[in-house]
Amino acid sequence: MKAIILLAGYATRMYPLTKDQPKALLPLKGKPVIDYIVDQINRIPAIDTIYAVTNSKFCTHFEEWAKTAPTTIPIEVLDDGTTDNDNRLGAVGDIYFTIQQKNINDDLFIIAGDNYFTFDLKEQYDFFVKRGADVLAAKEIDDIDMLRSFAVAELDQNGKVLSLEEKPQNPKSNTAIFASYFYRKETIPMFTRYFDEGNPPDAPGYFPEWLHKISDVYAYVMNGDCFDIGTIEMYESMK
Repeated sequence: MKAIILLAGYATRMYPLTKDQPKALLPLKGKPVIDYIVDQINRIPAIDTIYAVTNSKFCTHFEEWAKTAPTTIPIEVLDDGTTDNDNRLGAVGDIYFTIQQKNINDDLFIIAGDNYFTFDLKEQYDFFVKRGADVLAAKEIDDIDMLRSFAVAELDQNGKVLSLEEKPQNPKSNTAIFASYFYRKETIPMFTRYFDEGNPPDAPGYFPEWLHKISDVYAYVMNGDCFDIGTIEMYESMK
């Protein structure tokens, strides 16, 4: 299994903190945000390589970080060649970029690099193995304004995704999907089909929104929390 950490955003909403420093390398409770993600990835024995995909602006930052990152799993930093928001590839675009660059033909774990979470990633992985299907991370959120900033899913009693919509104005449930995904080896070629059909390259939730209509997708409902560090206010509240 391979892991992809998505790190190619420019975090303009968090300027000036992130003008010359990537969001994932901001310190949080004594260490960079990304270190918490790597700690969890290291608990999954099936993962043998971590790809940290970033942009030309911050590539050097992550290459320096990778030299001393707290991991027993090799980390390879990839530069997607973009320089600002105007030419960025988007999250799904960066996933596809990494799949193509590294010729990935394996089970795949994908996570946003600005996530800080307290749930046990190994539990989501175990759910993935048990189901033998693609698995998303989910949490119930009752604040409808907050829900509108997530992908929102309807699930059956076994956790199978019945409907999924990215950033809905009128959410059909209170089940929010977070950017932590396990995909089977058999699903990887579907990224090519996704783009061949002209689907959007942006938010990572767009891919499972499309995928669940043609393949079984399940959601692991987390026992814990997950926070997208998207604003200075959110970051300061967590320090």
